[in-house]
Amino acid sequence: MRTQPDIITTIPLPTGSVTVDGHGYLTDPTLWTPEFAEHVARAENIILTAEHLFIIEYIRFSEIDKGVTPDARFVFKLLANKFNLSKSGSKAAFFELFPYGYVKQACKIAGMKQPRAWSTG
Repeated sequence: MRTQPDIITTIPLPTGSVTVDGHGYLTDPTLWTPEFAEHVARAENIILTAEHLFIIEYIRFSEIDKGVTPDARFVFKLLANKFNLSKSGSKAAFFELFPYGYVKQACKIAGMKQPRAWSTG
């Protein structure tokens, strides 16, 4: 749980400005754009590929469809099914794409709010 209020920052993008919290997560996920994803990915030293975008689109669609950000285990299962990987193989593939983790990188790039109950790692 956070003990201090978030510091809100405005990020100017070609499609318009967005605000992020003190950890760099969008304050309003409906304002997500591919330009925001590129901006965050660059800051995380990630070059977005089709595999990254596949995961990001899944996270975004699941959140819109179900009203909640999907748990990492569903993303691992998605990768296992798509690429015919074992459970451990899908985790390894995920962490090759997002080395600092699901919440810290994948959810942030996908424009989700920072989950209150999860760490940022």
